[in-house]
Amino acid sequence: MSLSHPVALFPALFFTVALLVTTAYFLLGGLPLLVLQHDTPTDARFVRGFFNVYYKAALVTSAGAAASYALSSWYLFALGAGVMALVVLALRRRFIPAMEQIGAAIHGGERGAIGRFRRLHSAALLLNLLQLVVLVWSLMRLPL
Repeated sequence: MSLSHPVALFPALFFTVALLVTTAYFLLGGLPLLVLQHDTPTDARFVRGFFNVYYKAALVTSAGAAASYALSSWYLFALGAGVMALVVLALRRRFIPAMEQIGAAIHGGERGAIGRFRRLHSAALLLNLLQLVVLVWSLMRLPL
């Protein structure tokens, strides 16, 4: 691959490492939150806030990586990082409102709301793990 702007490769590597760290950190940080009872609005609000921060950080780092790789003419990596940014955006738009809605149901004492919130929390963590696996796999398999 030719590097038309090799200086742009340094930010791309920075954003890639930041995305790896962000994804791994929030996966490991989100697992212990499953021990919360999720029976109070505070628990649901905290978990929702936690994932909201993750989605914002992952969006910034993946978009930064996509732009930096594109400037470096590493288009396959740019495409992958861009897809990651779109996936993160879609997950944020799906999970954050759902967590708000179910959190309100918990506050209202709705039967089964705690179980739904736990399943949603678990699904978000599972998708976070999948993102990390795909990210690491692609970095190991794509030609440099």
